[in-house]
Amino acid sequence: MSSPLTNEEAFSEPHPKFVIEGGNEGDEGHSSFHSRNTSGTHSNAESPTMTPRSLSFGAVTNPFSPPASVASFSSPEYTPGWSPASQSPQPHYPFPEITPRSSGVNSVSTSVADLSRSSSSLYGNSRPGTADFAPPVSTLSGVRLRESFASPRTRPLTIYSTAQGPGTKVQRDRPKSTMLMSDTTLSKPWLQTRDPYTRIAYFITYGVMMIGIAAGAFRCWLGWNSVALLPGNLCPVLDEKFDSSDGIFGDNGKFFREVDMSGFGNGEFEMATASENNSFVQDGFLYISPTLTSDNIGEAAVVDGTVYNITGCTFNTTEGLSYTTSTTQAVNSSQTFNIAQYNKACSAISNSTSGQIINPVQSARLSTRYSASIRYGRVDVRAKLPTGYLWPAIWMLPVDNTYGPWPLSGESFYLGSDVTAVITPHGCEIDIMEARGNGPSYPKQGSNYVRGSLNWGPLTWLNAVSKTFGWRVMHRGSYDQDFHTYTLEWDQSFIRIYVDSRLHHYLDLRMNVDFWKRGDFPAVVQNGSEAIILENPWVNGTKAAPFDQSFYLILDVAVGGTSGWFPDDSEKPWLDGSATAMGDFWTAKSQWLPSWPSDARDRAMVIDYVKMWQLC
Repeated sequence: MSSPLTNEEAFSEPHPKFVIEGGNEGDEGHSSFHSRNTSGTHSNAESPTMTPRSLSFGAVTNPFSPPASVASFSSPEYTPGWSPASQSPQPHYPFPEITPRSSGVNSVSTSVADLSRSSSSLYGNSRPGTADFAPPVSTLSGVRLRESFASPRTRPLTIYSTAQGPGTKVQRDRPKSTMLMSDTTLSKPWLQTRDPYTRIAYFITYGVMMIGIAAGAFRCWLGWNSVALLPGNLCPVLDEKFDSSDGIFGDNGKFFREVDMSGFGNGEFEMATASENNSFVQDGFLYISPTLTSDNIGEAAVVDGTVYNITGCTFNTTEGLSYTTSTTQAVNSSQTFNIAQYNKACSAISNSTSGQIINPVQSARLSTRYSASIRYGRVDVRAKLPTGYLWPAIWMLPVDNTYGPWPLSGESFYLGSDVTAVITPHGCEIDIMEARGNGPSYPKQGSNYVRGSLNWGPLTWLNAVSKTFGWRVMHRGSYDQDFHTYTLEWDQSFIRIYVDSRLHHYLDLRMNVDFWKRGDFPAVVQNGSEAIILENPWVNGTKAAPFDQSFYLILDVAVGGTSGWFPDDSEKPWLDGSATAMGDFWTAKSQWLPSWPSDARDRAMVIDYVKMWQLC
């Protein structure tokens, strides 16, 4: 047992005492105290406690594999907080369990972790010792002092914290699923026995794919094969690019200016003139531009008290029978020059009492009647359309009346000596392009629509145009914003009309049935009190009759009209059935005149080029 402490020893400051295992024992079995002079005698216990210069009291070559002679450290039994366990060997050497610093001071024992921070034998780092004559300090103060100069604790090593050189990529093991064990064997029955439905599904899937591919290829072939092409060669008949005005108008010119005020059978409100204001060539383009008649004769003369004779009327040249008519007229082969028709075509009288006015608009109508015509072939016209209550058109009429007057086209057609018929002043015609310049907002197909049609029939009031027409719509924009090419391809077996591309055709007619059967006309028609037996007027022609003869080209810009091209509605400022329709149109000029651009070139139909080929 230990000897009793004296009063001075009991009340003196405790000092750490280090015990060296295997060393000399003293003081009745207690390990000798370690002091500066390392005398190891008990008598030196009263000397001031000095911090040892080195805490290694045994030769330790590997701090993680201590030999049996490694020194262990413990506090004497008199140290506050002493417990028997403090003298037992550390079970986790050299990493004993360390009490956190913030847990309070329960023991002043110097732990291995505290001493290891300054141990040169453990970490190869020798720190200078405390001065030889340093004043005594308490154990707790010494521990804190050593901790303030100690290196940070070594972080425990993990499988991912191995030392890597700079720029070395860490190769990490890919985590494996915990659901599958290494000795688990997955069941794969399909490797042993094939599912018969799998083979069936295979053939069905690929069979349907092959059928779809074959059907698509067949459909493409049908589409390609259905596009009829002109056989043989095409011989040029007309190729005009309007690089110069020479040879365009006048005697022997390529384009003939028709001069007429009759309304051309449609009740049109313009007069066709030969004026340079209405048709001219400039900057490589042909312009057909409408102007106001009041700009020439004044607005008062247009509406009252004026007789207007148009200069250069062409009625005698064009034989006005094809273009003019009275309200009702008997037609027979003995008909000769008609003075009433001549007056209607070449003059007008304004009278405010009767509501008759002089045609308020002047425009132009150009044709190749005397310069170029084709029987089967191709026509290309590249043009930009006008804007307003205008009716631009690119169309064709027959050169000779082989099958009777319009829409028969040809010799006069007898209805009987006492039977009358209304004659529409056009021959059977091919309309390559017709449009309304009212703009895309117009509810009756405005300038974003173009139409193509064939006019034909045994009687003027049996026009079968409803069986042979079509249109093309531009969903973004309109045809008055840019140039487009309008094309006719025509053969004895088909007629195709399109804009810019065959994919954009708006009439594709095959001549596999003659027009008499196509029209499905009645055998008998009623005209007033008379019953008329209809006979096939094209019986001596081909299946393409009456479109098997030579046609010439017409370019014109009409204004208004009473033929129904502009349907009656609330937006239309006149009615077709009104006897004063032209006067009503002029009275409402505030509705349509603002839509006309001030520049004549901007409100004109502008033609870039005209090309005609004859099938040869």
